[in-house]
Amino acid sequence: MAQEEKFFFESIQDPRSLRDYLQSLMDGLEKGRIVLSTGGDELTLTPPGLLKLTLKAKRKAPTSKLVLKLSWKDEPKAAIRSEDAMSIRS
Repeated sequence: MAQEEKFFFESIQDPRSLRDYLQSLMDGLEKGRIVLSTGGDELTLTPPGLLKLTLKAKRKAPTSKLVLKLSWKDEPKAAIRSEDAMSIRS
């Protein structure tokens, strides 16, 4: 059985700081390597070409929530096949 590794980080940030985190995630996805670290904890992820995207949004006054989840199977890149792309616009 594979060893489970976990990483957790939670804080209050301004929109510019969040944008920087999201940009770093996008850069990591493009490079195929994301390194998360805080307080001595570190986790390296190697997302392949195909990922599952789950996006949830909820508003219930006075709080709104947006949850973005990416998941994938750690497979060799040779086993990954291309599928249709999705775009997100603002």
